[in-house]
Amino acid sequence: MPRHQPPPQLPRSGGTSASAQLPKNWPREITYLTTLHVPPPLSSSLLQVPSNSNSNSNPKPNPVPSLPIIKPNAVVSPNHLVRITPITSPAHPAHGQYGLCATRALAPSSFIILYLGTLHGPATPSSRTQSSVSSLPSCSTPSTTSDPTHATSTSDPTHATSTSDPTHATSNYDPTHATSNYDLSLDRDLGLAIDASRCGNEARFINDYRGIRAAGPNAEFRDCLVQVGPGPGRLEKRIGVFVLSPGKAGGPRAKGIAKGEEIVVSYGKGFWNARREG
Repeated sequence: MPRHQPPPQLPRSGGTSASAQLPKNWPREITYLTTLHVPPPLSSSLLQVPSNSNSNSNPKPNPVPSLPIIKPNAVVSPNHLVRITPITSPAHPAHGQYGLCATRALAPSSFIILYLGTLHGPATPSSRTQSSVSSLPSCSTPSTTSDPTHATSTSDPTHATSTSDPTHATSNYDPTHATSNYDLSLDRDLGLAIDASRCGNEARFINDYRGIRAAGPNAEFRDCLVQVGPGPGRLEKRIGVFVLSPGKAGGPRAKGIAKGEEIVVSYGKGFWNARREG
């Protein structure tokens, strides 16, 4: 997703696993993650959801089971469905930079990759997030880019994160979250978001479709659930990148994403308006 990103240098080991293989063209200054980075005092328990809405101990309706569930074998690092690709066409808005391309044909509605980064809370504590906003450590590697066109947003207001939205401003432990262009909202009620500016995975390289694909985006961000642990009972909320669904009318959307095609989303008008105002 970045535009005008500095050329990658020799990669280094990093992320949640020191032995993890790095994707080709991964930038040295960014820590590669294989799982979501959840710094203390935040806990992954904030992301857990009931796996059985019919349980007697949970009489309230639970809308979460309607979300797609991503099996552990679909979350592989590096991701074999995508490739970080240098942009060589002078007509491309990110010429000289990078995009994310499909390594094989991807069917409509299919899961591509999780959006990984640092989980963080809001700047102003609420009654539900009081324990989530003290000094949290961020990923170990500082970001070396601040170009506002390094965008991460979406046309889906569920995930759009604007610097003008006080519910997603970050606390003074790390003010860079408030101006990050890689910040996606994960849970508005809790004020939780994922920032991939300093650490993340291949999903952070997805570009906006504007100026790239006249037919519009071919992928989108969606809420999803991942199975955590050895058993099937524990589910946690995440943000995933999915191929667009065929839609009621079918048409170009029904074709999915071709092998070698760049994966693009819509950052949303709100993102670009906020950047122009800033």
